[in-house]
Amino acid sequence: MLIKKMTVTEKIRAEIVAFPIENLSHLEDFRLQFLSKKSELQLLLGTIKNVEVAQRKLFGQQVNELKQFAQNYYDEYKTKIESATIDHITEQDVTRPASAVRTGALHPVSVMMNEICSVFESIGFEIVDGPEIEDDDHVFTALNFPEEHPARDMQDTFFIELHPDILLRTHTSSMQVRMMESTKPPIRIICPGRVYRNEVITARSHCFFHQVETLYVAEKVSFADMKQTLLYFAREIFGNETKIRLRPSFFPFTEPSAEMDISCNICKGEGCNLCKQTGWVEILGCGMVHPNVLENCGIDSTKYTGYAIGIGVERMTMLKYSINDIRLLFENDVRFLNQFSALSY
Repeated sequence: MLIKKMTVTEKIRAEIVAFPIENLSHLEDFRLQFLSKKSELQLLLGTIKNVEVAQRKLFGQQVNELKQFAQNYYDEYKTKIESATIDHITEQDVTRPASAVRTGALHPVSVMMNEICSVFESIGFEIVDGPEIEDDDHVFTALNFPEEHPARDMQDTFFIELHPDILLRTHTSSMQVRMMESTKPPIRIICPGRVYRNEVITARSHCFFHQVETLYVAEKVSFADMKQTLLYFAREIFGNETKIRLRPSFFPFTEPSAEMDISCNICKGEGCNLCKQTGWVEILGCGMVHPNVLENCGIDSTKYTGYAIGIGVERMTMLKYSINDIRLLFENDVRFLNQFSALSY
């Protein structure tokens, strides 16, 4: 029995010495054959229990010595190969001009969101963030949405199955509610983030997109304050020649409410396909915070007033960079994204 096992160990030792090792790939092959959990040595260790008791100790020592021999052989060649690699690297001419390295770039939506936030930060607004999975109270009820409002319908909102009061936020206004509940006026914040709506994906709409919501609540805040802020914002983004106009609208959480258009930056107000020959393009909704919303959040509406602005980031991105299909912003087509590789903000 002992002679048979000794013959096996001698055979494996001969295989180890004869194994060709010239590079890291050969080294890994050696490790797999002789040092891995499924190697010949490991299988041999598993047979010790079958050896006669009188010979078991001696056989175990022989196998362990063989395993240590294989490990030393592996370590020796590993050191040699790694040393040779380092020597090769140090022989390179480090003064030689480097090859150009292609670097990544921010996505155009990220660039636009950063630019929007920067404009409002420059006039004293603070960025706040909140959860994308929200409850009905912060998304709808506290914002003065009636129970029968169509935005509560499954056609517009992604609700969490088995939890009808939990949903994916449809606007970042929910963060405004959280701030008004926990902070005393004056409040001056911007809330950027992703939102979700159960809509058909087309060239002009998507089931998820990005918004930047703006909120300013303090004493004696007026509609005129909001209008001047909007004019400043539009000219910072689209240029000093940009004009704005406000059209009456309706939002449950603001009163009065308005939608803001800017003079088309493509045709300069002359009329084109982008602005549908009107010379104007809608970019955001806005209005004075509804007294009910202030009261729902514990703020005295007889003392404080405020305005809110909701900006669609994708719409702004499409306008600024003349993109005619919103789907291009989410399909990760490298040919499209490479056109914005020079952007940084």
